[in-house]
Amino acid sequence: MKKAIVVIPTYNECENIEKMIHRLIELYPNIHILVVDDNSPDGTGKYVEDKSKEDDRIHVIHRAGKLGLGTAYVAGFKYVLERDYDYVVQMDADFSHDPKDVGRLLEAIEENDLVIGSRYIQGVNVINWPMSRLLLSYFASIYTRVITGMPVMDATGGFKCFKREVLEKLNLDKVKSNGYSFQIEMNFKTYKMNFRIKEIPIVFTDRVEGTSKMSKKIVHEAVAMVWKLRFRSILGRL
Repeated sequence: MKKAIVVIPTYNECENIEKMIHRLIELYPNIHILVVDDNSPDGTGKYVEDKSKEDDRIHVIHRAGKLGLGTAYVAGFKYVLERDYDYVVQMDADFSHDPKDVGRLLEAIEENDLVIGSRYIQGVNVINWPMSRLLLSYFASIYTRVITGMPVMDATGGFKCFKREVLEKLNLDKVKSNGYSFQIEMNFKTYKMNFRIKEIPIVFTDRVEGTSKMSKKIVHEAVAMVWKLRFRSILGRL
């Protein structure tokens, strides 16, 4: 049987992570969960560590501080590659990604190498975002598609499933981006290595509890990263 693990980065998500862990285990009794916590002041990491002592399906990485989404996922992916997992799901802790859709990602990954839970593959499926945030995200994906030529409708989405082989082929030590740009970089490198990418429609619902980590710095990094990736690709330096 294929082994799957869900990687969830956290910073001050104690309100959500308890519910998320419970829901994932309830839906998928054989799945494992890895929480990568950036030393959350609210005790998120401590909670997960206590749970990991009770349940060997739950794992935690403690990091020294708030080091960013991209580096959190890289740390999680390296942890996974040191163990015998076949499929790696990445998702948010705040229920903006529906745990019920994890099963759909895992089903689709059987015939693909990267599956993206897409907000824009069938229209616009986003709930409770302000119009400014929605337009930023939607046009960021269009911008990315035009500049890079990557045929992905939702280039900045964070709900994805990788086959182990993809992460093994990518040089994770060269991945330095965070936020939106991390998602773009991982998708683009996967695409340029000719792995099979599939988007499946999801409904994205904005968080109810906790605080968004979005910032202007994250947006600016994504804008620049698209051009960096294009030029690196041309020069053969991905």
